[in-house]
Amino acid sequence: MIFVSSSNVKSKRIKESVEELASSGFKNIELSGGTNYYEGFENDLLELREKYGLNFRCHNYFPPPIKSFVVNLSSDKENVLKNSRELINNAIDLSALFGAKEYGLHAGFRISPKVTDLGKKISNSSTLIPYDHALDTFIKEFSSLNKIAKDKGVDLYIENNVLSRKNYKSFNGENPFLLVNSQERDELQQKMNFNLLLDVAHLKVSCCSLELNFEQEMNHLIPLSNYLHISDNDGSRDSNEEFIEKSVLYNILKNNNLKDKTFTLEVYDGIDSVLRSYESLDKII
Repeated sequence: MIFVSSSNVKSKRIKESVEELASSGFKNIELSGGTNYYEGFENDLLELREKYGLNFRCHNYFPPPIKSFVVNLSSDKENVLKNSRELINNAIDLSALFGAKEYGLHAGFRISPKVTDLGKKISNSSTLIPYDHALDTFIKEFSSLNKIAKDKGVDLYIENNVLSRKNYKSFNGENPFLLVNSQERDELQQKMNFNLLLDVAHLKVSCCSLELNFEQEMNHLIPLSNYLHISDNDGSRDSNEEFIEKSVLYNILKNNNLKDKTFTLEVYDGIDSVLRSYESLDKII
């Protein structure tokens, strides 16, 4: 099954984003970040689901908070943890309302980034939280939320973070994020059992930054995940470009077993690119 992200459409209200995707023929829509909170968005989504026969799932920054912030289950700031718990609990409830069985959230950070930092070079002015402390905090917070989700019939997934070369250099060769490659996935799996949401574009950038072999990393991680985010880039940053047939990424995916997996397209350069990406992905699954 292929979903398309609501973030593919740059509207400020989720109703408008979903309606544009639905009008273009997409039935499976992943509700993600980029829109503003407003009263009644839940009813709008339920009406659109009925009107177009849609399937929804939620991702990370959805539902949108009233005041924007960076979700971080590794934070050393209690107010950030509190806000993160609240948003994720709301996402779990909304997933249950929609009958969505999966909800993916990002692995934590060893820093406290601002909303305006996301996707950009982050200043290293803030002190890095020690890796073991950040990881222990994340495991504790995630495990608690995972129990809540399971009771409501929702499976939580952890998405690998993206480490750009600029941020790697900015932090003097230290990784300010958790879960950016297969080694960190395997280490976390030894400490706690979890579902991996594999963002292949995030992995491509992280591999370029850490000088890892992208194909080897993909071949290791694809069999370990049944939920993948799909877009492409040149390896320098997560630019959410079109998924093109016969690209390096296309050929890696084509040569792996993709049976019984679900996918979400995160392609940000227009509906036509999303449609072409959908066609390319549909050929190999």
